[in-house]
Amino acid sequence: MATEALSTPNDYLPILIQLIVAAGFGIGTILITHLIGPKVRTENKLGAFESGIEVVGNARQPFSIKYFMVAILFVIFDIEVIFMYPWAVNFREFGLSGLIEMFVFMALLLLGFIYVIKRKALEWD
Repeated sequence: MATEALSTPNDYLPILIQLIVAAGFGIGTILITHLIGPKVRTENKLGAFESGIEVVGNARQPFSIKYFMVAILFVIFDIEVIFMYPWAVNFREFGLSGLIEMFVFMALLLLGFIYVIKRKALEWD
């Protein structure tokens, strides 16, 4: 018969301390910057600012979504690459089946990349 260790409130104390420190840091940083930061409010500082370009015209006009497509594709492929790190750390333990699974994963990644290139999603024209 296996005995199970019961959790006590003492076991959760480090997590509670970490939550308090994290919340305290966030709240403290906001309060300190509000108290000691500059308070000069001019029309220029309160105006909308995006990428160094002055706002002109209607914000609802259509625009190209190429930037967003490239950003989303970068995130997707970046996340897929992140999945390779745990595999690389445990490479020897997985043996031949782990190697085959990674080749299948890489093949799917390559197919996705070829699809993106064929659809010309990475071209800025």
